[in-house]
Amino acid sequence: MSKQINLALQGGGAHGAFAWGVLDRLLEGDELEIAGISGTSAGALNGAAVAAGMAAAAGAEGRRAARENLDHVWAEVSRVNDHRLLRWMTCLDHVPSPFQRLAEFFSPVAWMESWSRIFSPYDSGPFYSNPLGRIMAGMPHPLGPCDSRRPALFVTATNVRTGRVRVFSGAEVTPEAVMASACLPTLFRAVEIDDPKTGRAEAYWDGGYSGNPALFPLFGNELPRDIVIVTINPTERDIIPRTPVEIQDRINEISFNSSLQRELRAIQFVKRLSAEGRLTGRGMKEPLLHLLSDDALMTSLGARSKLLPGPGLVGRMKAAGRIAAERFLVTSAANIGERDSVDLPRLYG
Repeated sequence: MSKQINLALQGGGAHGAFAWGVLDRLLEGDELEIAGISGTSAGALNGAAVAAGMAAAAGAEGRRAARENLDHVWAEVSRVNDHRLLRWMTCLDHVPSPFQRLAEFFSPVAWMESWSRIFSPYDSGPFYSNPLGRIMAGMPHPLGPCDSRRPALFVTATNVRTGRVRVFSGAEVTPEAVMASACLPTLFRAVEIDDPKTGRAEAYWDGGYSGNPALFPLFGNELPRDIVIVTINPTERDIIPRTPVEIQDRINEISFNSSLQRELRAIQFVKRLSAEGRLTGRGMKEPLLHLLSDDALMTSLGARSKLLPGPGLVGRMKAAGRIAAERFLVTSAANIGERDSVDLPRLYG
């Protein structure tokens, strides 16, 4: 019988294709059964593709459908990148010469970041489009309105007005919710979704600002204890950043890891109280945590490559994810249901 797990999928733009490789390998076999998925940004897109595919059929057919969805999503993301970069680069012809000379010293992505400080996605008027909606609509097995989806799917976004985390679940997980979770505010307009609690449309940005990914939705009693966290952003870098690009990249990594580290520290605190016998009779669920990553690969790449999901980078990420998943199955799968596979005090204490 397969062991049940939850997956927590971190966001990271093009680097999210690493989780595609992880999922592709896990869905290839039946060693593990995915009961719940919490995803942010690219992790939300991956999670939606898997949940929609597995809702289309049972057993091996559902896993196959999920893999087909993932293949479609990342093939389309790679194509969109080529056109989007081309549109950005054509703007160079209209930039004053001082900015052109400065741009020559930076990569296309760095130039795009500078350009986004002058113009916003709202300046494009009727020509604006968010390609993610089209990509999701084109999945072989689209995301349908279902509040009893299996695996259970949780998508994290950030409320622009309040700055608080918003976790969409059940029937709330629509293509618009996934678009909200992946909405980088310098590239896309905030996604507005009606909120029955406030009685108005709320605007949302990328979930990485508030939960990357959110772990607490996976603590429900109906879900298994084991949470496999698929990380994209390196936690540690031995080399101190010195150039402007290196400094900005490290700021990006730290900020998008901060919410996850806070949750992991809280979990470690609860585990310590439990070990000391101070939670007796409280009926609390103690999660078992596992980590699936490739920090050597991620530290070899700059954070700016997240914005350029070309076929070469995406393919490399997928291959690395499959290798990491295979390694996890060999070295850590035996711990599922028994113990943690990570030393939380050492990593996040």
